Amino acid sequence: MLAPVSGSGKKQAERPYARQAFLNPYNLSLLAGAGVTAAATGHWWIALCAGASEALWMLFAPDSKLLRSVWDRKFDEAARLDVEERRAEKLRKLLPQDQMRAAGLRDQRARIQQLASENPSLTVDLLTAELAKLDALYEDFLDLALVCARCERHLTSFDVPALERSWRMYEQQVKQYEESDTRHEVARKNLDVLKQRHERLGRVGKNLQTARGQMDLMENSFRLLADEIVTVADPTELGARLDDLRIGVQAIREASEEGEALYEDIEEAHAEAKGRR
Repeated sequence: MLAPVSGSGKKQAERPYARQAFLNPYNLSLLAGAGVTAAATGHWWIALCAGASEALWMLFAPDSKLLRSVWDRKFDEAARLDVEERRAEKLRKLLPQDQMRAAGLRDQRARIQQLASENPSLTVDLLTAELAKLDALYEDFLDLALVCARCERHLTSFDVPALERSWRMYEQQVKQYEESDTRHEVARKNLDVLKQRHERLGRVGKNLQTARGQMDLMENSFRLLADEIVTVADPTELGARLDDLRIGVQAIREASEEGEALYEDIEEAHAEAKGRR
């Protein structure tokens, strides 16, 4: 099940306002200045007053609506920069054609948001929660493109002719040597691993086709949303379509992760079998 989009109240409750109140440079400078002054002059009442003032500050500042509004802008900007940096890193890892597709989807997302804001039937409060899913879907698109890049790297690592030659060789050895011969056992294990690698080849190809198909679906759905958004009267209609897309992406991501784990197990088994030859 997909996690719901967090509301602003929950987000504010999780933000470290107390930490921000204490660790901001102005507060630390005043504390340090009071301590140095008290030590230099021997007037320790200065340090006591500074401590009392700090206690009052920490009691009331984290709950101040004015200060929270200032810090919220800072937190939002930091979060935005973090998201942009993470997405830029993913983009750098994509294949060139997928980088172009991601740029096109980003433009479609911006168009949908613009059209939705111009639709008088959609209220701002409800629309904000639903359109936030567009950002999540853009992130999902990047993740799918990364899955495709990994699948294509795996496919290029498979030397199919060499695999088939090894398969025939080990089949011959299994028939040639008796079961009591260690060469028979090693050949049989190599043959089992090669069969698993062959199955893995088919699974990687299937994952690649599925991920590409889901990326196509997301692009087509974004275009359809841009066409329909001017007539949408209920934000839940928009949200339901976006949720369906995210569920499909999640299924592909889980299948890809399982495939990655299986591939690593097969490669380890293959290396172990080779070491026994």
